[in-house]
Amino acid sequence: MLTGLDPEQAAAVTAPAGPLCILAGAGTGKTRAITHRIAHRVRAGEVRAQHILAVTFTARAAAEMRARLRQLGADGVQARTFHSAALRQVRYFAQRLFDGREMPELLESKARLVGLAATRAGLKIDGTGARDLAGEIEWAKASLVEPDDYAAAAGKAMREPPFEVGRVGQVYAHYERIKRAQGVIDFEDMIRAAIWALEEHADVAEQIRSQYRHFVVDEYQDVNPMQQRLLDAWLGGREDLTVVGDASQTIYSFTGASATYLVGFKRRHPDARVVRLIRDYRSTPQVVGLANSVISRARGDLARLRLELVGQRPAGPEPATRVFADEPEEAAAVAARCAELIAGGTPAREIAVLFRINAQSEVYQEALAEAGVPYVVHGADRFFERAEVRQAMIVLRAATRTPPAGETLPEVVVQALEAMGWRPGEAPAGGALRERWEAVAALVALAEGMPDRSLEEFNDELSRRATLQHVPTVDGVTLSSLHSAKGLEWDAVFLVGLTEGMLPVIHARSADAVEEERRLLYVGITRARHTLWLSYASARSPGGRARRASRFLPSAEPTRAAPLPKGAVAGRVKRVMAVSCRICGTGLINGVDRKLGRCASCPSDLDEELLGRLVAWRARLAQVQRVPPFVIFTDVTLAAIAERRPGRREELAVIAGIGPRKLGLYGDDVLALVSGATVEDLARVDD
Repeated sequence: MLTGLDPEQAAAVTAPAGPLCILAGAGTGKTRAITHRIAHRVRAGEVRAQHILAVTFTARAAAEMRARLRQLGADGVQARTFHSAALRQVRYFAQRLFDGREMPELLESKARLVGLAATRAGLKIDGTGARDLAGEIEWAKASLVEPDDYAAAAGKAMREPPFEVGRVGQVYAHYERIKRAQGVIDFEDMIRAAIWALEEHADVAEQIRSQYRHFVVDEYQDVNPMQQRLLDAWLGGREDLTVVGDASQTIYSFTGASATYLVGFKRRHPDARVVRLIRDYRSTPQVVGLANSVISRARGDLARLRLELVGQRPAGPEPATRVFADEPEEAAAVAARCAELIAGGTPAREIAVLFRINAQSEVYQEALAEAGVPYVVHGADRFFERAEVRQAMIVLRAATRTPPAGETLPEVVVQALEAMGWRPGEAPAGGALRERWEAVAALVALAEGMPDRSLEEFNDELSRRATLQHVPTVDGVTLSSLHSAKGLEWDAVFLVGLTEGMLPVIHARSADAVEEERRLLYVGITRARHTLWLSYASARSPGGRARRASRFLPSAEPTRAAPLPKGAVAGRVKRVMAVSCRICGTGLINGVDRKLGRCASCPSDLDEELLGRLVAWRARLAQVQRVPPFVIFTDVTLAAIAERRPGRREELAVIAGIGPRKLGLYGDDVLALVSGATVEDLARVDD
């Protein structure tokens, strides 16, 4: 259990029974530490697996924890979300709790009832208004605030509800009445029912507490008052509790989450041991240094628990801050760089573009589509709720009645999906069509990982994954808000739109709200393993009002800021200067212009005939290698070759998008084409 652990992780694993607080920085191996702690206690005979309840915040994290525990020989431990654990207990004891009846129907969405409640409160709302009101109701219920107390509580918490606070309180009250009248409950009611079962039913409490005697809570900085009350009810005064959290990643206060419980853990449990995990195994020292620099300037109560991370990976490139004239130019440059990374061998799924609000996604979707780069929007429709995925699952279930003739599962799956118009190797160039194609391709990739299974077993696996929201990997650049990116990581991360008014967002007015925005940037930085790009546009649109860089960028911080803690690796943020046009000498900002080496307004000396041969050569090679054409060279790179017509490898190497690897793989072919060779000539040489 201790092999391969660092000293701090080992201390967490071997800590004796009782209250334990693990302060775990980003990338420090917290899941490894807590799963090894659980398995160590089980295999040492200290506890029985069925007496442990490990709680986290996402079904994905719970599934990962269960898988790791099975590998460590601790199968039988219950690893669940708060909602899943509460639902299981309420369902089990439903007849005792609800006078001999089954548990009431659980609402999957509040939208319809919130709409009815708004109408009764005299409000006309659309879908967005319904979602905003549902969010306010969820915050209130998670914070244990009743409808009559909403206005006062919202004022104290400095909430900015979508409507006047008194009217929102009325909607909340009507919502509760409608819900009771229809005999349904929502997810917050279900957790409250679990609390009520433990606090008001001694027999239920005794049975649950005899079952669960040892507790582990992951992401403890994200618990809300209602979840903490449920945890206290589970414990029933006992103290065999391990919590894991990072105050610097507290970014969900708008949902009711509070790091107060993490900060005050030692006060609530005076005998608690505290272990700090500070060795970052995820990111390069350069990324870690920048993260330390940003969070070192944090203020307030949570800053007392900040951790100074120490990077453990080999050195990588310095994070760079880039400035663009407007958002379209920023997006075009990001898309061009994504294409270069993919062409250089970085899988698209290992790249992410992160922004503060979802509305920023659209310009990046357009830019990536124009560059022919596949993408997936994280946090939009859930994967298994996408129309094309639902259709594919229906087709696959129907195929069990008349199975296709393929010999292996992947062959059977592909043949079935071809009936709905999907074709392997025929991905659209980009945009929404490409996103839909990649979603179905993810199902094929999943089948390729289990070639010996039957189609019936594969369909069962898809159903299981849909229930758990265990999403297969989709091969596309991830577009995500910073909030949705929490808990994820990529090889290359683009943090975009880093201006005042966006990060911190304009409605972050209090000191605490501004500090949460700082932590949001910290979370974004720590998502990157190797390559980190930070950028902002001086204006939203061409000729628009000037904007300032975010105050959180180290270059924008006041010089009087406190120095880094001893031993920290400082992240140097550099401003990348645009290259000059080879024709007129003007500085270039746009990513496409930089690659071509000239302004868009300067005359092009493109050799159309050469470009045609380059495109035909790339298409043939892509077919042979079974990869999308842009993986070999992007359209812009081919255009740059056709304009510059390099005669030597040294001249070819200076064109953006042609690194040492591409030069070795394709340099001779490209130079031959520039010299007049045809695609057929090269094909004969290959043969």
